[in-house]
Amino acid sequence: MAKRAVKIAVISDVHLGFVGCRAKELNRYLKSIEPEILVINGDFIDIWQFRTYYFPTSHSKVLQRVFKMMSSGTQVYYLTGNHDEMLRRYSGLNMGNLVLDDKLVLELDGKLHWFFHGDIFDISMRGSKWLAKLGNTGYELLILTNKLANFFLELMGRERTMFSKRIKDATKSGVKKLSNYEQTAVDIAAENNYKFVINGHTHKPIIKDFATENGTVTYVNSGDWVENMTALEYENGDWKLIQYKDLKLDEDWLKATSSDLP
Repeated sequence: MAKRAVKIAVISDVHLGFVGCRAKELNRYLKSIEPEILVINGDFIDIWQFRTYYFPTSHSKVLQRVFKMMSSGTQVYYLTGNHDEMLRRYSGLNMGNLVLDDKLVLELDGKLHWFFHGDIFDISMRGSKWLAKLGNTGYELLILTNKLANFFLELMGRERTMFSKRIKDATKSGVKKLSNYEQTAVDIAAENNYKFVINGHTHKPIIKDFATENGTVTYVNSGDWVENMTALEYENGDWKLIQYKDLKLDEDWLKATSSDLP
């Protein structure tokens, strides 16, 4: 199976170093594409949850995969998020095919695209970072509980579930907050003549058009690699949400390409 040529691929909220990270699946996805540009839109490495005793081989392989893509000619933009904010002291770093920054603006097919993680619009991040970190610890416990539950569900032949996703989807206040978040990003984009704003942070994959006084602005979010396992791809003037489960990257193909390390 040949790699798919992609103009731009965007991933965010990978959370390497966190127990809930779906690193194996992400490595398979990255292994299946050959992008001209890869945008890592924040929270790639989860420094908040980083443990010296927990960084599995599957997580290391994702890092190796990105370096391999860079050596093969892919331009990589690493945009920092709140969980890897310690890297912001190095913003502006340019090392050949790797650029580390807080935001990115690209002109694609005559339209300006504004990329950034999105945590600057999160009130909990700006006002009470300690509270956000406390909530993140609870989230980690929820993920661990979810793994145990799914183990028993699979034994019984039942479908896997994702507690955290269901909780967030069922919370009305969370939906309202998310709507305000998207509107804020769109309003600022419109003021700067950006036609697309591409975020991560919310773990909510979406492509949605907003009408503004300055014309239509499209809000795009790449989702995450903890709950949704989604990415964005840009080709022929269009953004598409990519669901890992729809790619059918089965083990037979992986065995056939096992010589392509890592």
